[in-house]
Amino acid sequence: MDLQQRCREGRTPGARRAQGDNNLLTDRVLRALLRGEDKYLPAANYFRCVQREIAPYMRRIVATWILEVCEEQKCEDEVFPLAMNYMDRFLSAEPTKKHQLQLLGAACVFLASKLRETSPLTAEKLCIYTDNSITPAQLLQMELLVLNKLKWDLASVTPLDFIDHFLSQPPFRTENRSILRKHAQTFVALCATDAKFIAISPSMVAAGSMLAAVEGLQMRMASNGIMPQKLMEQLAQSIRSDPDCLRACREQIESLLETSLRRAQQLCSVTMETKNIGEGQDQSTTPTDV
Repeated sequence: MDLQQRCREGRTPGARRAQGDNNLLTDRVLRALLRGEDKYLPAANYFRCVQREIAPYMRRIVATWILEVCEEQKCEDEVFPLAMNYMDRFLSAEPTKKHQLQLLGAACVFLASKLRETSPLTAEKLCIYTDNSITPAQLLQMELLVLNKLKWDLASVTPLDFIDHFLSQPPFRTENRSILRKHAQTFVALCATDAKFIAISPSMVAAGSMLAAVEGLQMRMASNGIMPQKLMEQLAQSIRSDPDCLRACREQIESLLETSLRRAQQLCSVTMETKNIGEGQDQSTTPTDV
């Protein structure tokens, strides 16, 4: 095969991901992640102590936008939680105007894609996703400001760094790991959109997401032999936490899922009602045959 053809890289999902390395799933690596995760935690109270114009609901709106960009561009799973970590760490240190929040979000996903993607997102493409409300020059300027505030330390520990460590341990069967990983990653992304999880350690979010995934798939994996209580104790031991704290985190994640589903249903209902009203108005003004 031609060397140029072999080295050609595109944005096709799966074409650029390296094979997993089991050497990275050892206890030594897990211990290193646990030692380093607190270093990258944002301040829990930055909405009260640092920010004057930014509110949690604004963060959720921008987080949802970043997630949509990542999904539409088929970014690596790690890009979204990494971008949210950058944004929270920046907001923990720098007062920000509310009209700059989307610009900040764009800069953070820009940096995260550079760190995790073989073919990172371009400044021009991200500007298009903001309806051209920002320019590439503004994005690059904000990128430098974020790098300065983060002291160029971008190798953050995120919940996804722990998922494969958990899945490599008993009692997870090989044939179930793929679907469990997918569901756990969904819960991790959901947590990243909610400000309540800002100060919860990545290992706790990852373990809580694993438990929520197992609980949600319990009917489909009844033959797997996974006992929820035993699994909770095992995960709590892995992350050096109390099982009760982990149980509380799992319950908080499940509550967030219910809230998100309820919000989505309400939005769907409003959309349908608006559509029906529009159709009714169109029907009333449409000439009828006599």
